[in-house]
Amino acid sequence: MTREAMEYDVVIVGAGPSGLSAAIRLKQLAEKAGTELSVCVVEKGSEVGAHILSGAVIEPRALEELFPDWRERGAPLNTPVNADRFLFLTTEKAYKLPTPPQMHNDGNFIVSLGNVVRWLGEQAEALGVEIYPGFAASEVLYHEDGSVKGIATGDMGVERNGEPGPNYQPGIELHARQTVFSEGCRGSLTKGLFGKFNLREGVDPQTYGIGIKELWEVRPEVHQQGLTLHTVGWPLTTDVYGGSFLYHLENNQVAVGFVVGLDYANPHLSPYEEFQRFKTHPEIRKFFEGGRRIAYGARALNEGGYQSVPRLTFPGGLLIGDTAGFLNVPKVKGTHMAMKSGIEAAEALFAHLGAEGQTGQECLGYPERLKQSWLWDELHQVRNIRPSFRWGLWGGIAYSAIDTYVLKGRAPWTLHHHADHTQLKKASECAPIAYPKPDGKISFDRLSSVFISATNHAEEQPCHLRLKDASVPISVNLSLYNAPETRYCPAGVYEIVEDPSGPRMQINAQNCLHCKTCDIKDPTQNINWAVPEGGGGPNYPNM
Repeated sequence: MTREAMEYDVVIVGAGPSGLSAAIRLKQLAEKAGTELSVCVVEKGSEVGAHILSGAVIEPRALEELFPDWRERGAPLNTPVNADRFLFLTTEKAYKLPTPPQMHNDGNFIVSLGNVVRWLGEQAEALGVEIYPGFAASEVLYHEDGSVKGIATGDMGVERNGEPGPNYQPGIELHARQTVFSEGCRGSLTKGLFGKFNLREGVDPQTYGIGIKELWEVRPEVHQQGLTLHTVGWPLTTDVYGGSFLYHLENNQVAVGFVVGLDYANPHLSPYEEFQRFKTHPEIRKFFEGGRRIAYGARALNEGGYQSVPRLTFPGGLLIGDTAGFLNVPKVKGTHMAMKSGIEAAEALFAHLGAEGQTGQECLGYPERLKQSWLWDELHQVRNIRPSFRWGLWGGIAYSAIDTYVLKGRAPWTLHHHADHTQLKKASECAPIAYPKPDGKISFDRLSSVFISATNHAEEQPCHLRLKDASVPISVNLSLYNAPETRYCPAGVYEIVEDPSGPRMQINAQNCLHCKTCDIKDPTQNINWAVPEGGGGPNYPNM
């Protein structure tokens, strides 16, 4: 069957903070100029916000630029931060540390980013943006000259063997004068664009963390609305980058999460189990005893910062938000940067389409606008803090203090990053880690966690987790690294099964949270995460 094609001025892949901000600003500019501009946003989640997961404390700087009247419009920023705490944990004790200046949250808000994005979607649609949730962009389309023509959404109703099933529907082609990729962290189409246009030439590898989050309803007597609490130290060893957050929202809800840098070396480490263990610390456990866990999820986040930002434009398209790597690691915030990149992209695109008009040209005004903005200054100022933790927790804290208070981000050098998948040591070289069994009250097993993420995929579709070589999980990963994918995946997707003929890797793709950790951390880069059928994956409420 031939695919239907639809024409737009701008197609945006991904209805996250950056993509929706770009769509909104484009429509605002067109309305102000009295011109027509067709803008379409495709979103692989079942609804806008279904796949959005973040801490989240939001700095409203970019939101103010987009909607100065956001309060009157009813934006769901309901809990201003009124207290910041920063702790170092040992096995039993907690020691208060000075809160780094980047983590001071005066004027910021604790939010459900999913609900903020749902609100942004409503604003976009009111301006005339066409949003299509449940459609996964699975392919980049090109003109004969090699410039980007648009995207195609994935076919629906394909059977496990790759053949069309009884409910088969071909994908739709969306053609555009310019295509904006805002796929989030480790975007699957963006990976292909990196290779085709050599966008990563001359920049550091992107480095990542995995963030795992739960939403709890806690007892009123332990709830402190507006409190943000961050920790470092236990249960992680000092050679592993990571830490936690607890954010007290309204309605006796607490968002708790744990981030582990994916450059860790010990293949026995499980970020999920470290998170569950963390909650049992006496200083943390007290918040959750007698409470109720409401939701669970996980996602990767970019940690490379300034030195890992790729070339942002190419003929016919550009990159914004997390897919480009905009996140301030010391601030533990990226939403304001994602939104700002979308705003600047829209400003540049509107001028580009109006002044030049030809399809497929490169919008070079976008990176120039970014470099003149506060986003670029902010990224540059903190560029050395995350890579300084190569010297361990105490070395990183010491360097970060010097960089922040003495050098004020103006060091005459730039530290560099390494690719996360190259950092694993062999299992025989590392100490095994004994994790306690979950108690079902404070700590939980993975499958019960996946259940409350409301994750679902059409069962008969082809597996979207594709192995370049099916023998590698056993011949390399199991034999050398003791099958690390069974531990770094926070959803139990990868499982070693013992058959009479020997062990084999079983992929439970139905459980996939779309966190992309396997695509990032696999030591041989043998796993390729591709989009499943549109509408599949988690359905996060209030995350």
